[in-house]
Amino acid sequence: MRGFSEAANEVIEMRRRDFIGVIGGAALARPCAADAQQPGKVWRIGSVLVTTPERGAYLAQALEQGLTDLGYVLGRDIVLSHRFAGPQPDQVQDVIMSLLPQIDLLVVRGTVGGMAAKKVADAVPTVFVSVGAPVEIGLVQSLAHPGGNMTGMSFEAATETYGKRLQILKEIVPDLKRAGVLRAVGDPNVGFAMTSLEGAAPKLGVVLVPVDIKSTDDLEAAFAKIKNSEVEALLVIAGVLTFTIGSEIAGRALAAHLPLCSPFRETVIAGGLVSLGPDLAAMTRQAAALIDKIIKGTRPADTPVEQPTRYELYINLKTARLLNLTIPPTLLARADEVIE
Repeated sequence: MRGFSEAANEVIEMRRRDFIGVIGGAALARPCAADAQQPGKVWRIGSVLVTTPERGAYLAQALEQGLTDLGYVLGRDIVLSHRFAGPQPDQVQDVIMSLLPQIDLLVVRGTVGGMAAKKVADAVPTVFVSVGAPVEIGLVQSLAHPGGNMTGMSFEAATETYGKRLQILKEIVPDLKRAGVLRAVGDPNVGFAMTSLEGAAPKLGVVLVPVDIKSTDDLEAAFAKIKNSEVEALLVIAGVLTFTIGSEIAGRALAAHLPLCSPFRETVIAGGLVSLGPDLAAMTRQAAALIDKIIKGTRPADTPVEQPTRYELYINLKTARLLNLTIPPTLLARADEVIE
């Protein structure tokens, strides 16, 4: 990692495939075309993505690609059904429960997805992807020995990550004194993230101004509060809601002339200033290896939770120019991707 990010590898091209689905519970059950049936069990896998089909299609594709790369023929060895859910826990639970009678293994995305699966699918082997702090929120007993029916991929590689994101904002805005923290009400990631930020903020001379939202409808009031609080930059806490509405957040931050740091590169591609976080598609392909282990007989309880193998630093120079900001050359040198 150069500074905060791994040495640059090839950036995965985001390709979207047409999917049929309805947010909040409608099925996208798409068994893939198959060769001749092979003897042995055909694993029925349910994949629940807590986002919209438009924004989550490339992640569904990444899971398919990861399994294909491991030698599975979708439709012959595996029947894979994707469904999309809204960001509220009850919506996710409803989608999971609709899948349970049809599946042998469950894959869920995001911390809200992981918590919903913990509540309603404790008898089904489950692989979670992109959960902020699985030990701290009680999904697993430890990273090395999960226990129970769940294992997966964590989103954060270390407890200090949010502090590093705040430090990046401080590098870009050296006189930063007040930073807004946009967070989704009820998202289990918030406690973990705030602990990291509250440890880092005093050392950086920054006062944190938390701003809570429950849905896209709250953004107008949230940014009015941000304006009235006289914050000089904005940091986003990772979660299914803040991922799904990342474009809207980026647009409002730019309109408010606020430097924005997000955990998601997708938000920077949409116009945010900077992001530090894992490649979500690469994480999904990495999670396919955990599915492979379970299919081959390893219990989730004995399958260690894995962490991101690399973090990426994205910088949007076009946005920096619109904000009249100069990105320090040392930060540019650490970037994995610079958007011109």
